[in-house]
Amino acid sequence: MGQLIISVGREYGSGGHEIATILSEKLNVPLYDRNMLDQMAARNGIEAESLHQHEEMKRRGLVRTVRGHSSSVQDSVAQLQFNFIREKAESGESFVVVGRCSENVLRGNPALVSIFVRGDEEAKTQRICRLYKLNRLEAKAKMFRHDKKRKAYHNYYSTMKWGDSRGYDICINSSLLGVKATADALYEMILQFVEKRKAEESKEELA
Repeated sequence: MGQLIISVGREYGSGGHEIATILSEKLNVPLYDRNMLDQMAARNGIEAESLHQHEEMKRRGLVRTVRGHSSSVQDSVAQLQFNFIREKAESGESFVVVGRCSENVLRGNPALVSIFVRGDEEAKTQRICRLYKLNRLEAKAKMFRHDKKRKAYHNYYSTMKWGDSRGYDICINSSLLGVKATADALYEMILQFVEKRKAEESKEELA
């Protein structure tokens, strides 16, 4: 099949992370999420928790920039993750990556298939209630808080808006089929997508 990179953006409560996990297992490729910070921390001999505190967050307050380098911890952590994703892609490795503006970081890479997973509010609320043992009010507040944070982070570091269908190859509502069936459908869709894209590229070469 050649190199394949799956980027998964997601609304909180949509099951996007679980879908990414299933895809990585089906494709037998690594999954990169917050674990990339653990790898970077181990490589640089620093505490992973100090990185996790600032992941998927846009910079705060006034920041000094010297020779193109920002003094913001959030900027530094974001760039570490972006560089990690680029390095993995440039190495020829196939993988699934969750969030981290990956569809923007790797835009134009021929191996990339970018996905955004959304869900109906009621289904997301029920999922959050079940997973975190929260009442509906707490679940909705948690969902709003996380989506607000993800949107702010993504829109700060990306050229396309978070969740805007024009920025992704595939947008899907996981509430229609459920998380597991959505992952299965995406797996089949990705295989067909890659196969047809290869066929089109072959036609262009012959033209």
